[in-house]
Amino acid sequence: MSSATIKLFLQHGDAKSLRTAEISNWTGKAVAAPRTEFDKLLAREELDKAGVYILIGSDPLTNAPRAYIGEAEIIRDRLKQHKTKEFWISAIVFVSKDENLTKAHVRYLESRLLAEAAQISRFTLEQNQAGGSKLPESDREDMEVFLARIRQLLPVLGSDILTPITQPSTSPQPGGVLICRIKGAAARGQRTASGFVVFRESTAVLEERPSAESYPYVMAQRKQLIADGTLVNKDGFLVFTKDAEFSSPSAAAVVVHGGSANGLVAWKTEAGKTLKQLDEQA
Repeated sequence: MSSATIKLFLQHGDAKSLRTAEISNWTGKAVAAPRTEFDKLLAREELDKAGVYILIGSDPLTNAPRAYIGEAEIIRDRLKQHKTKEFWISAIVFVSKDENLTKAHVRYLESRLLAEAAQISRFTLEQNQAGGSKLPESDREDMEVFLARIRQLLPVLGSDILTPITQPSTSPQPGGVLICRIKGAAARGQRTASGFVVFRESTAVLEERPSAESYPYVMAQRKQLIADGTLVNKDGFLVFTKDAEFSSPSAAAVVVHGGSANGLVAWKTEAGKTLKQLDEQA
């Protein structure tokens, strides 16, 4: 990913309040706001333009991250129609400062955003895949550059919807890929910027142990992973069908163990060196 100089303006001095973001030498601009400041967002002149937007929140039943991705020739008019959607708590809008985005451009961006968010699968999406639009080759390249800038700005604005769960690290992880074993189950994973990721095709024990009662939140997460298909019952184990990120090595280890686990000791290199030992050497 290319380096970037980002200009972030906090209108009220609060990083979670209404804010704008721009990148040097980029014609785009982002405007983000919590739902509690929806009227202030709608009053922004940027919303007179064509663009794409993301509504972010959580499922009211499962509390799992949920999002709606859309496009419009006049963003303000389309956002007003989403007042009836209960799940979302914040909105992020992307427009062009030079007004060069057309209906075809924003439809292309919407389609690409939906496809990428669905592939990364951090959020459940409210709508099906958009139809997109055909663009000349030069316009497609321009929109891919625009999309790359959106990827860079989203984490700055508080959303990881386009951040892959596993991505190349700027520096190699000590010990490389780590392994957590228990009763025949074997999980592979490593630390990430957000916590710890367990890789696809790892296995976890099928039955929870009595000590699981000491970790109600993590066990609830384990049940959610089973419910959403991330963990499936196969050959006497729970198998990870995709990469899954946890808040810490211990949170990941507890899910793998089905009960009490110290992640600093449970995760080891192939040679048997624990994560704790690796940390002490760093």
